[in-house]
Amino acid sequence: MPSPDLSPTPPLPAVTCAAPPPGGVAPRAPLAGASPPAPPIAASGRSSSNAGRAEDARPVEDARPVGVDQSGTGYRSVFRVREFRTVFLAHLLSLLGVVVSEIALTVLVYDLTGSPLLSALTFALGFLPYLIGGTLLAGVADRFPARRVLVLCDLVCAGSAALMAFPGTPVAGLLVLRCAVAVVSPVFNGTRMATLTDILGDGDRFVLGRSLLRIVSQSALLAGFGAGGLLLTFVSPRGAMCVTVFTFAASALLLRFGTRRRPARSQGGGGGALLRESLAGARLVMGDRKVRALTLMFWVSPLFAVAPEALAAPYAGEIGAPSAALGLLMCAMPVGTIAGELWAGSALTPATRSRIVLPLAAVSVLPLLLYAVRPGVALAVVALVLTGATGAYTLGLDKWYVEAVPEEIRGRAMTLLTAGMMTVQGVGMALAGVAAELLPVHQAVAGAGALGTVAILVLLREVRIVRKTEERDRADRYMTGG
Repeated sequence: MPSPDLSPTPPLPAVTCAAPPPGGVAPRAPLAGASPPAPPIAASGRSSSNAGRAEDARPVEDARPVGVDQSGTGYRSVFRVREFRTVFLAHLLSLLGVVVSEIALTVLVYDLTGSPLLSALTFALGFLPYLIGGTLLAGVADRFPARRVLVLCDLVCAGSAALMAFPGTPVAGLLVLRCAVAVVSPVFNGTRMATLTDILGDGDRFVLGRSLLRIVSQSALLAGFGAGGLLLTFVSPRGAMCVTVFTFAASALLLRFGTRRRPARSQGGGGGALLRESLAGARLVMGDRKVRALTLMFWVSPLFAVAPEALAAPYAGEIGAPSAALGLLMCAMPVGTIAGELWAGSALTPATRSRIVLPLAAVSVLPLLLYAVRPGVALAVVALVLTGATGAYTLGLDKWYVEAVPEEIRGRAMTLLTAGMMTVQGVGMALAGVAAELLPVHQAVAGAGALGTVAILVLLREVRIVRKTEERDRADRYMTGG
């Protein structure tokens, strides 16, 4: 399934000046209109009043992290958690399936139709349905036990890939199946992101765990497409889809037997109630000033940062660069992203990551202004690496976000967050293409850098106001309590 962590400036894939206590974050008031946390329910998703069935009668394991040594720091401490190692490996397998399926399906549709438009549409369908799944199905992430949701989503993707590999599946069927995978993807990614807080806690380990998943996603951009292209030299596109079936099925098995059973975060009724819960979750997230501002911080930068990647091929043609230069232009931003993540996760303390959020976010697309001088390949690569490296601000932003969202709607909030990440990238690519029809390519990219910087600065002003208001309210409560 497509992963939001594949964003050029990562989210994609979710810090205060001091690390929170091992038990989690300080108590806070719930969002306006949010219902109180539902009582624990059985892993089947039904309330304890239905405990007559055997499945419901089984004891429910505690949803909080158990046996996690909170004394370690850095990426190594995250890998000491057995459940995270399972989630990490499952994520790696899912990414392999995503990369192979995207390449194989695009080639397959082109072979069947000879239409570049339909071939491009096949790739675009990996972005567009995210908005549907992320808004209408977000309630699934909180209503049902997380492990069940994750396994079911993987099985849906494996089944869809199996039907794609079937020789009799027509082109229309391939596109429908592609949409089916994209619709469940935000539910999977949002549920997994929320589950990381159960596995790693709400503190620095959650931040580093999210960072590791993003690093793997960006690495997939570097190695995955090359490996997928190499695979297609030995097997047919439908044969390559069989590899995707295996990777999704293996991911489902790992998550089923390698992670603990935890209760659902909320309790609901029928299908209509699920839709209402999903939309209500979106209203709660976007209706809260602080959470809305943090959510937009994840979305705005990628909206503009995708422009140079979307226009890499036209730009290489504009400057007369050789075909090998296109690979450099496509790889530069992921390389910068990986370097930035590793630096922030390994060399900086949680307090420092918190301090660099706003400054790095402010300049996150500013390097794209170098395109205004119509740079050669070397200078363009520098601009793209710098743009990717500024994505290190998301480690601190992840911590702010998970602290701001009440646990009872965390699954819905993170599903909406990941859906928005993919949607804005699709919109950004489309807008970049439109701009390049009206302007020279280098001006279109530079314009994205300029407009993006202005938009981000306006947003950061809102974030500063919200944070200052929160700090003032906290000080007032302290003085009143004293």
